[in-house]
Amino acid sequence: MPPLSVLDLSPITTGHSGATALKNSLDLARLADRLGYTRYWVAEHHNLPSVASSAPDIMIGQIAAATRRIRVGSGGVMLPNHAPLTVAERFKVLEALFPGRIDLGLGRAPGTDPITSIALRRRQDVREDDDFLERFQELILLETGGFPEGHPFRKVRAMPADVPLPPIFLLGSSGYSAELAAMVGAGFAFAHHFATHDAVAAMTSYRAHFKASAALERPHAILAVAAVAADSDAEAERLATTVDLNFVRRSRGEYLPLASPEEAAAYDYAPIDRERIRQGRARLFVGTPATILARLGPLIDATRADEVMITTMIYDHAARRHSYALMAQAFGLASSEEESRDG
Repeated sequence: MPPLSVLDLSPITTGHSGATALKNSLDLARLADRLGYTRYWVAEHHNLPSVASSAPDIMIGQIAAATRRIRVGSGGVMLPNHAPLTVAERFKVLEALFPGRIDLGLGRAPGTDPITSIALRRRQDVREDDDFLERFQELILLETGGFPEGHPFRKVRAMPADVPLPPIFLLGSSGYSAELAAMVGAGFAFAHHFATHDAVAAMTSYRAHFKASAALERPHAILAVAAVAADSDAEAERLATTVDLNFVRRSRGEYLPLASPEEAAAYDYAPIDRERIRQGRARLFVGTPATILARLGPLIDATRADEVMITTMIYDHAARRHSYALMAQAFGLASSEEESRDG
C-alpha cells in the first residue's frame, strides 16, 4: 500500500467551539505522528462556520512543535489571498524551525466566497481574472533570485535567505492544476473528495507530462479522499450521516457547523436532498477498513497514486481518531488498536 497522510480542516461541530476544533487538530496530529502517517496537512478556509482552519502557517508551527517526525504542511495556502513574499518568508521561517518536516501546498481558489475574498485582499491589487500563475511565478523568482536586471524586485530576498523553501505541491480538482504541476516539476495533490473532474485522468496526465526540476526529480502524486471508517459498516454509515447532511446544506448555500448523527437522522430530507446524498457518496468511502479498501484500492491502482491522503469530517472527535487508527492499520502503519486510544 502507498504511504498514508492526513488532511485536516479542523471541523467545528454544533456541540463544540472553534477553539476546541483547533485543539482537536493538535490531538489528532499527535496520534497520526505515533501511528506512522507520512504528512499532516491543514487547510485554509475563511468565513465558514464548519471550518476553524483559517491560518495554516500558524497551525503548521503548532503541530510541528507538538509532534516528532511527521511532515506538516498546508493543504493548502490559497495563494490568491497572500502576497508571494509573505508566503515565502513564513514558510522559510517554518522550515528553519523544523528542517526537513515542512510542505508548502498551494491552491488556486480563495477558499471562501467572493465578498470574503475581497475582504482578504482589499489592500492588494484585487483583480477579476485568475492571477494564480502570476503569483506562483513571483514566488519562484523570489526564491531563485530570477528577476531580471532593472526589475523592482531584483534585490528583494525572502528571509531567512539561507533557508530554502519547503517542497512545493500544487493542489487541484481539475486538469489545469495537474498540467501546471507537471510543467513546473512540482508535487501534485488531487482533491478527489470534492472534485467533479476525473481523478484518473488528472493524475495520469500529471505523471505523463511531468518535467523534472531542481526540487523534484520524479513525479509525486497524492490522492486526497474523504473516508469514514468504523468497526462495522453500520456504525460507519451512522457516522457518515454527518457528512451527508453537511453536503446537502452546502448544496443549498448553508455553511453550518457539523451536525451530530442524531441531528442528521432527525432532518427532514426532500427527495432532491436524497439524490444529492447519493451523488456525494460517490466521492465518500464509508465502512470497515475492508469495505473501504475494496472500493479505494482500484482507484489507487488506476491513478497510480504515490500517496493517499484522508480527510474525515465527522462529528465526534473520538470516532474521528478511531477512524484514522483503523485506516492506519489497513495500510499497515499501526501495530495495535490501543495506539488509537492512548494520549
